Amino acid sequence: MDAVRVALLREVLAGTEWPAAARRFAGALRSSVVPHRGGLLLVGTEEYEPWHLAAHLVDESAWSGLPELAPTLVRHRVRPGAPAHLAVGLGRLEAAGRGATLLMVAPGRPDAGLLQRVHDARRAGATVLSLDGGDEEVRGLAHETLTVAEGAEVDLDTVQHLVSAAAGENSLPSPRGGGRFRDRLSALADRLTAPPPTRW
Repeated sequence: MDAVRVALLREVLAGTEWPAAARRFAGALRSSVVPHRGGLLLVGTEEYEPWHLAAHLVDESAWSGLPELAPTLVRHRVRPGAPAHLAVGLGRLEAAGRGATLLMVAPGRPDAGLLQRVHDARRAGATVLSLDGGDEEVRGLAHETLTVAEGAEVDLDTVQHLVSAAAGENSLPSPRGGGRFRDRLSALADRLTAPPPTRW
């Protein structure tokens, strides 16, 4: 999602908790990885791999000049012959300790093996953050959480866009917006689906 679409999304969501909550969470992420010069591990559940968030964080890392934001995507299943950036398995979590930041994206409940690995990483000194659907055990493991409960105005994918964009910002834009949420959402849909202007 490009900067224009993120700005429009924030405009639509102005007046809800999500832009500020995403910035708060992104600030926690950034303040955890930048002083330690990186060490960001990104892991999802067996059913949900956050490769899209990984790609956005890599982009934000490049645009903001903060290489520390580029994560290592930790995967539940690594295919033989996978390129290096897609070949990091769950064993990498066992090496996470002081100075590492572990960002877990868990829309549902992770399996017990992942929860144990995250628990062990936290005990070894890693900072744990979670983007989650509200599972109590996931929230209990994390130092910082951002929960997208079922029935929220947004879904977890949308919040990931907000978080990744906010993590790469050098300054926080002033709050904007007004009007009803549905009106702003309708206006955003109109802008995003409108045909490009005709050039003669």
